[in-house]
Amino acid sequence: MRYAQGGGLTPAEQEKREAVRLEAAKWFEAGAGTAQIAVELRVTDRSVRRWRAAWRRGGIGALGSAGPMAVERLSSAQWQRLEGELKRGPLVHGFDDEDQGWTLKRVKLLIGRLFHVGYTVQGVWRLLKRHGWSCQVPVRRALERDEAAIEVWKAEVWPRVKVPRTTWAPTSASRTRAASR
Repeated sequence: MRYAQGGGLTPAEQEKREAVRLEAAKWFEAGAGTAQIAVELRVTDRSVRRWRAAWRRGGIGALGSAGPMAVERLSSAQWQRLEGELKRGPLVHGFDDEDQGWTLKRVKLLIGRLFHVGYTVQGVWRLLKRHGWSCQVPVRRALERDEAAIEVWKAEVWPRVKVPRTTWAPTSASRTRAASR
């Protein structure tokens, strides 16, 4: 399983994956085959083979979670404070562009100001993703937008302008026709 887009697993997800590996250990002890275990646990054969090799080398303990790949730089109290500050919005923290929300660069600067902890932009993205935050694109609409006129256009003008769909009919692929050369 690859986690390139996810920024790693949360502690709850790590526990869930560990439970799957420990379940596989029960199947190993029962003598079940790789394909059967993979189907039952909904994982790949390759994962089962890798887990079986680790189980043979170190027993059930070898299938336990190794913990997070990197220690998070912010404590849980610091994360709670950061989340509260993010919810207050960028204007409160001196970012005066009201059309723009939080960017990774702004969050990085905020973390540095509040906690004197350095993060890269990618590290900020992983931190936010790990704690359930996602990328949000603000909806931008023109000030002159007239919703009533748009609805009238969709209901009356578009059906007249739109070319009707052609129905399926057998065609000819004859080489004698000039259009097919």
